[in-house]
Amino acid sequence: MMKNIPEVKLGIISVSRDCFPIALSNERRKAIVGAYGGEIYEYAKSVENELDAVAAVKDVTAAGCNALVVFLGNFGPETPETLIAQKFDGPCMYVAAAEGDGDLINGRGDAYCGMLNCSYNLGMRHIAAYIPSYPVGTASDIASMIEEFIPIARAYIGVKNLKIITFGPRPQDFFACNAPIKGLYELGVEVEENSELDLLVSYKEHANDDRIDAVCADMANELGVSGNNYPELLPRMAQFELTLLDWAESHKGAREYVCFANKCWPAFPEQFGFEPCYVNSRLASRGIPVACEVDIYGALSEYIGACVSNDAVTLLDINNSVPASLYEKEIKGKTDYSLTDTFMGFHCGNTPSCKMCGDRAVKYQLIQHRLLEPEGSEPDFTRGTLEGDIAASDITFYRLQCDSEGNLRSYIAQGEVLDTPTGSFGGIGVFAIKEMGRFYRHVLIEKRFPHHGAVAFGHYGKALYEVFRLLGVKDISFNKPASERYSTENPFD
Repeated sequence: MMKNIPEVKLGIISVSRDCFPIALSNERRKAIVGAYGGEIYEYAKSVENELDAVAAVKDVTAAGCNALVVFLGNFGPETPETLIAQKFDGPCMYVAAAEGDGDLINGRGDAYCGMLNCSYNLGMRHIAAYIPSYPVGTASDIASMIEEFIPIARAYIGVKNLKIITFGPRPQDFFACNAPIKGLYELGVEVEENSELDLLVSYKEHANDDRIDAVCADMANELGVSGNNYPELLPRMAQFELTLLDWAESHKGAREYVCFANKCWPAFPEQFGFEPCYVNSRLASRGIPVACEVDIYGALSEYIGACVSNDAVTLLDINNSVPASLYEKEIKGKTDYSLTDTFMGFHCGNTPSCKMCGDRAVKYQLIQHRLLEPEGSEPDFTRGTLEGDIAASDITFYRLQCDSEGNLRSYIAQGEVLDTPTGSFGGIGVFAIKEMGRFYRHVLIEKRFPHHGAVAFGHYGKALYEVFRLLGVKDISFNKPASERYSTENPFD
């Protein structure tokens, strides 16, 4: 199986200003390693000068570290400590020691002050580094900061080593998916754009692949008897799954990680003989997102969420309002959400089965059946969606996007999928986010975000916010409480 999520191999380097006791940095660094308890490579010396910094980076790199904690055990040397991040190829977190032993003569390190100068020097050199919300602490405090840094580092490493592979032009009637790719290159993401014909040729070359039977068996096991409505369809879908996986492996080139943004209609189902949604869901469950409708930034958003959560994610339309009748019957009085806090997230059938209710099943795409197949006929090539209600869960709805001017912007909102039957089709759920109505108007509409949003299954807003900041995204929106107005809200409303 393709390994598509980075493994963080963490190192720690302490620094020491030469007019402060170096023992403070050495002893406090050792205490952090002991308090953390996890796997972390400890550079055995404290950096005092530029040559020390170069030697330290060389050592941790040779040890296989791809993320660093730079620890100010005392005030710290401003230039050498920032050169560490400049010369290290990976994310760095800067933290500082709190005074804790009661000795404020020989035991005072002044790292609280040193962190200010460190931040100033990082800015002077235009170095992006992660600094926690309160970066000064004891060994146990910093061990907790390291735990929070791991998913941030994992996402950063993933993005910097990612290739997004696309098939087909972005759809004409989905201009929201037609975002400039300039922002991807600024982030360090590589892009490979291909024709749908390239995919079709490769798919045909996988006919009679001797691995198809095993994939079919795995699909049947995943779906169970009740979910496997079209067992005769499994070989086609298994052939397609192998096509994508082989393409990813043979086309990732110099990059380590891959995700897809593929055109899935209207030509795809008729030419391939099925809808790709279920296969897309299976790859997403393995950390290989496949975004619908050639939504490149949707694929990137999904991948970031997969790295942060280390779990399956999905991409959904921010689709339709919840009927008042459904709200009154199923939601009002059972929760404190208002009607406008709720909406339905939907897509044809790309959400991983592990995130759906037990009655999920492979079905057919109703909208495309109406459009592409004879009226009144039995579904044929529009089969292949994974449909059912999305299971109740905490969620984070978010997206990273490049606007028409080439600027990166993002949003993050935490909420939940309610345990409310939708009575609808597709992969769908009733979502609730506090003050969603205002967020919808003054962020999603006002800032011209597209209809697709990425969904991580859990509350990951804090980590996603830090990932976007570390990647250099200046505009990060979130749902504001009722007491805090958006700049575009009419004060007389």
